Amino acid sequence: MRIAIFDYYVERTNPVGGCHRQLLEGICDEHEVTVFAVRCDNPAPDRIEWVRVPAARRPLALLFLTYHLVAPLCFAVHRLRRGKRFDLVQHVESNLSFGHLAYTHFCHRAYLRTLGSSRAHAGLRSFLRRLDHRLHALAEPFVYRRARTVVVPSHGLARELASEYPVVEGRVIVIPNSVDVERMRPPGPAERRAARRRLGFSDDNVVFVFVALGHFERKGLPLLLEALSEVDDQRVRLLVVGGREDLVNFYRRKVDRLGLGGRVRFAGLQNDVRPFLHASDVFVLPSEYETFSLVALEAAAAGLPLLVTPLHGVQDYVRPGRNGIVVEHESGAVAQAISTFVAMSPTERSRLGQQAMQDAQRYNPDAFVNAWRLVYGGIGSSPAPGA
Repeated sequence: MRIAIFDYYVERTNPVGGCHRQLLEGICDEHEVTVFAVRCDNPAPDRIEWVRVPAARRPLALLFLTYHLVAPLCFAVHRLRRGKRFDLVQHVESNLSFGHLAYTHFCHRAYLRTLGSSRAHAGLRSFLRRLDHRLHALAEPFVYRRARTVVVPSHGLARELASEYPVVEGRVIVIPNSVDVERMRPPGPAERRAARRRLGFSDDNVVFVFVALGHFERKGLPLLLEALSEVDDQRVRLLVVGGREDLVNFYRRKVDRLGLGGRVRFAGLQNDVRPFLHASDVFVLPSEYETFSLVALEAAAAGLPLLVTPLHGVQDYVRPGRNGIVVEHESGAVAQAISTFVAMSPTERSRLGQQAMQDAQRYNPDAFVNAWRLVYGGIGSSPAPGA
């Protein structure tokens, strides 16, 4: 098949783009693929064509608007120049106004309806983030009426989409995200100790790691900091990985106000999170909305127990007492869970981490790509609308 894939950023560090990149690696010998993206870490330039979409990158609301305008123009020009049609147009959520297959990792209308107004975060950054959610939500009904197939990473999101948009009933396919377990595998004890020393952690410290590209509010960092301030155990350390400089500086000031300056370390955005996971004892994500947290799965594959809230996707593989701890989205509950984990013996913590790594095995890249092969095989070769 000739497949056109529309995504903002096809890169390892992007949650959806990383999934697309892994898919491209698996199918590039079987299908003729053209990627329309702002940025693309092309895994096979000799077999995959990248058409750069010159959309504004920030803020996200402006990226959404300019991508909607520019990507179709790039598509039309490419078709005219090459004189070919596509059998399938695949896009992410409501980021494109036409297409055959919507690869959906977020239901913006559900988020706004249930959680988006629960916390009135002040400031321009929060306003622009809410605006981006609203723009997506406005476009969702139109996109899902047109899409013939919708692929989602979790059963929870499948149920949520069917509830919000009954028109997708019978069109939704669940393909869980995948993780390269071998790539995430933890190092030996000596290398781990060296990584901890480089980050300023002692052997006695119990390191909780929080990882997110951004969206710290939704991911639960304010709640986590509040919970940490309630834990009177100086062994506890929090490592925060991700966030642009302005966001990190905002939270550094918050940490200082809470008197946690010596217990929280910010690492900023990283191309490779493995050294930071390997230096930690437990992954923590008290998020208020997820559809399938890829970084939580990566942390499990890296041998870390998971301390998480009950969310879509996460509920598919986290088992309390087996590979982690599940808590309610409330600071007191998170503080108690932190204390519970710290009170465990090293042997108990290691057992949880080893089980998490074993449970992550079934989310391997081969299973992910094979599931997509079945989707493409079922779609056949009829052109998508506007293709």
